[in-house]
Amino acid sequence: MPSNTESPSLEHRFDFSISKDEVQKVLDARLKRIAKTAKVHGFRPGKAPLKVIAQKHGKDVRLEVIGEMLEKNFNTASQDKHFDVIGQPRFEEQQENDETIGFSAVFEVYPEIILGDLSQVNVERPVIDVQDSDVDNTLQVLRKQHARYETVVRPVELGDRVHVDYQGTIDSVKFEGGSAENIALIVGEGKLLKDFEESIIGMSQGQNKTFEVTFPENYHGKELAGKLAVFEVEVNSVEMPVLPEIDAEFAKSLGVSDGDTEKMRLGVKQNIEWELSKRIRDKVKNQVLQSLLDKTEFEVPKSLLNNEAERLLENTRQSFKDKGVEFDDEMYKPELFHGKAENRVRLGLIFEKLMKVHKFKSDPEQVLRIVKEMAQQYENPDEVVKWHYDSPERLKDIEAVSLEDNIVMWVLQQVNVVSKPMTFDEIMKMGLT
Repeated sequence: MPSNTESPSLEHRFDFSISKDEVQKVLDARLKRIAKTAKVHGFRPGKAPLKVIAQKHGKDVRLEVIGEMLEKNFNTASQDKHFDVIGQPRFEEQQENDETIGFSAVFEVYPEIILGDLSQVNVERPVIDVQDSDVDNTLQVLRKQHARYETVVRPVELGDRVHVDYQGTIDSVKFEGGSAENIALIVGEGKLLKDFEESIIGMSQGQNKTFEVTFPENYHGKELAGKLAVFEVEVNSVEMPVLPEIDAEFAKSLGVSDGDTEKMRLGVKQNIEWELSKRIRDKVKNQVLQSLLDKTEFEVPKSLLNNEAERLLENTRQSFKDKGVEFDDEMYKPELFHGKAENRVRLGLIFEKLMKVHKFKSDPEQVLRIVKEMAQQYENPDEVVKWHYDSPERLKDIEAVSLEDNIVMWVLQQVNVVSKPMTFDEIMKMGLT
């Protein structure tokens, strides 16, 4: 029977001894079975001598036999000890003598998770009544989004659309992405660096200007981060925004077929309420998840942490690739994602514990409701619903959301939910922090 070495952490070690005679016995039997059908050059199928078969397949088959024996011994030992093993063990060869081969199996077990007391936790639930002024303000935002632009002969103002040529240098050397011709930008929108856009304000068509801009320390291109650049800029044209009137034509542009402005306002109010409802749910959910993290302490298995960090790293790499941005392997290492990965692993293990204790399951009606709600964001909601239900794999993602929602609802019954009156602007800014 293997001996067991334990440490205060989740890592354990079993020491094994495997009989060489037993290995050889199984190896010989397996090689004889292979020899019956083996095709070897110079011999008829199944007629090659056992010595030739051993020379050709012996090494690989021996490793296979030893691997099976290790796995069998490990499974028996871990079951006898009632260990809840994470993943596969790592086998390390130790001492070997004339009779046995020594191995150690290094592995991790799941931590003991004791759910914390949530009764003293306060969760704030934002409360708001949408006012006519909120609808008015949203309509003003929509007007700006539907603005047309007219050429003007005057200096650039905030909100104008300008076409510019620019050339940037750092230490008198041009740099990648530092130049463009006749690029259009709305001043103040944030398409380019804030200091760059603000420096254009006051310029006129045909005017040239040279100014300095310092790239932020956290700029996504690390070769430019914190660097001082000099830009030469020429304004080719200046256009001012002309906002549409709030009338039937504007209503039609927002999807109200008959141009009824009251229907338009009602639709805008419903959209506001839907967005607010989503943000409130997210705000409450984030507090619930944080309360579970704060109140449930346990050691995080290193293997799960490392696997999740690697997954987050790969997702980031793919995101850069999708955007056409070069990924810096030297800058982005798995360790960079350990904080986020730890929270994800911890929540995953807490959820598993809650599901075992309280038998949480995803509800089919709830799943359908979630899918339909998601589908409302698209032009053809029915097709989106069908797309989800055509694939069990896609539906699994929604079932996971449903299960998570059920856990959140259970936690809300354990904590103190406090209503917090908020304004429209306050709730909308929650998504920016």
